[in-house]
Amino acid sequence: MVREITFREALREALHEEMRRDSKVYVMGEDAGHFGGLVGVTIGLIEEFGAGRVIETPISESGFVGAAVGTAVRGFRPVVEMGLGDVVLVAVDHIVNTAAKTNYFYDGQTTAPLVFRVSSGFRPSGGPQQSQTPEGVFANVPGLKIVMPSTPYDAKGLMKAAIRDDNPVLFFEPKQLYNMKGEVPVGDYTVPLGVADVKRPGTDVTVVATGVMVPSAIRVAAELGKDGISVEVVDPRSLRPLDTGTLLNSLQKTGRVVIVHEANKFMGIGAEIAAMLAEEGYRYLKAPIRRLGSKETPMPVSKFMGEYVIPQPRDIATAVRELAAYQ
Repeated sequence: MVREITFREALREALHEEMRRDSKVYVMGEDAGHFGGLVGVTIGLIEEFGAGRVIETPISESGFVGAAVGTAVRGFRPVVEMGLGDVVLVAVDHIVNTAAKTNYFYDGQTTAPLVFRVSSGFRPSGGPQQSQTPEGVFANVPGLKIVMPSTPYDAKGLMKAAIRDDNPVLFFEPKQLYNMKGEVPVGDYTVPLGVADVKRPGTDVTVVATGVMVPSAIRVAAELGKDGISVEVVDPRSLRPLDTGTLLNSLQKTGRVVIVHEANKFMGIGAEIAAMLAEEGYRYLKAPIRRLGSKETPMPVSKFMGEYVIPQPRDIATAVRELAAYQ
């Protein structure tokens, strides 16, 4: 059975199902209990599982992240609601220097299986400290897995896979997608970490898009199709590990690639994808690789200026048209 639910509801359903399946799974975070979390994903959890498994924390990210890492090493599977992507930087020491390295420290004899839920990306009038998309910061760290779904189906399946994974996973949830509706099966399923998805097949230009840019890329592809430009949209879904095979296969088919993400263009995940494609797929390239990302500035408080900073569908369309015409 398949029905339509929102991105937010898909995440909530994944948490409910995994907590019922495994008593070692618990949730913690600021306002994660009766308030239902920053964006309403944990609504109803404390009523079903109680305060012992849905833990309200003080406003001390470094403290409760350290506690979560400790319980993960002892065999639990915490799901830590970090709130805004900006806030996760407060707890970077425990994530990068403890959780990511636990397996290495103990010669593979123990792991830190926990999930950090991060609400990332543009927030209208959020300004420079409530609109960051820091996935590239953590993708540089060996030992961490980085996930960014773009549909309700992927949100549920990837969350369940992340909870079951034996490594620390940063789960980036694009703020602008929480109300997106999509088809999600009833019952248990997972989406494997490290497997990309071709959201729309095409033959002329590949658009590699992440997070909130995926639905924008799909809309652009539909519009350009009316003009005879066939656009393939590929969603990596996992940024680390990265499914290089699917990306290279798409490049081989089209010979032209546009990479678009919400984070800053400089040193963003698009740079790594572009470098990989240039190194391993140079023989397939028919045109230079194009990257689109946010402009090199902190996010303005003004909603309209914020939209100026972030790549828009027209920017994707322009880049695709230029590459399609490249001979």
